[in-house]
Amino acid sequence: MKKINVAIVGATGAVGQELLKILQERNFPVGGLKLLATERSAGTKINWEGRDYTVEVTGNQAFEGIDIALFAGGSASKEYAREAAKRGAVVVDNSSAFRMEPDVPLVVPEVNPEDVKRHKGIIANPNCSTIIMVVPLKVIHDAAKVKRVVVSTYQAVSGAGKEAIEELAAQVNMFAEGRKDITPEIFPYQIAFNLIPHIDVFSELDYTKEEWKMVKETKKIMHEESIEITATTVRVPVFRSHSESINIETEHRITPAEAKELLSKAPGIIVQDNPEKREYPMPLHTSNRDEVFVGRIRQDNSIANGLNMWVVSDQLRKGAATNAVQIAELVVKYGCF
Repeated sequence: MKKINVAIVGATGAVGQELLKILQERNFPVGGLKLLATERSAGTKINWEGRDYTVEVTGNQAFEGIDIALFAGGSASKEYAREAAKRGAVVVDNSSAFRMEPDVPLVVPEVNPEDVKRHKGIIANPNCSTIIMVVPLKVIHDAAKVKRVVVSTYQAVSGAGKEAIEELAAQVNMFAEGRKDITPEIFPYQIAFNLIPHIDVFSELDYTKEEWKMVKETKKIMHEESIEITATTVRVPVFRSHSESINIETEHRITPAEAKELLSKAPGIIVQDNPEKREYPMPLHTSNRDEVFVGRIRQDNSIANGLNMWVVSDQLRKGAATNAVQIAELVVKYGCF
């Protein structure tokens, strides 16, 4: 198999570190590896597969000779992604910068893998909550055609980066010590022992940008503008793995038993649903896994063709880094670089 020269932009961050783990775990055919970050992180040594790599400052020249550039997200995408593509790299971008641009495929490999083939240098990795939702949603859509989705998310702090993880840990310790001087820095309010129904900035109709991402990105990924979607996104004091309560209305009736059977056979999904034994997905057990876990599958008692599902997945892996590496694998598989 041809060896691929890979660059990781944002290599020292939470998603960048996951990208390195997943490239190794999935035996991605890495030839050369270049680790890039800001000036603040330049010079950091990172060991990968027994070799020490020195983190370099991200710059246009850094992408010379690179086949695939994995951008971990952040402001670097707008500054360097198009230049990296001009220099011959296929960019897999984890930021929101290009997701809704018509010429940029927005890809979840279990849902729309063929879209990779029409890239023009940049492929966008969707929002983490969108990825987690569309993997099971596509299965239901193929079977019964989804008309409407109502989703509420319960999003772990790691979705906001390493500093957010550290803030929650520090606040928990301060709370345990009985301290009252907890001052939030990353989040607008204390996150320890609290919920914040506000992720990203507020936008049209008082929905947040995070909520609109789920609406708009889902329609693009599934090539279905007709699906009506409404979302409420909430930050919760969990370190890792996002959870989602998803209510689905379909054109054709599908029973919970039929849904469970279809979902259990779908790639990338684990059905964990046994109410009698109190078996259902939880962040505690889904962290550091790549699958999307689905449970609490039941009929919506209020409408004729409705289902409820509880969906949980590790947003640093399937919601970000794993999905990005899977996209890179498709680029190699299809030879479109």
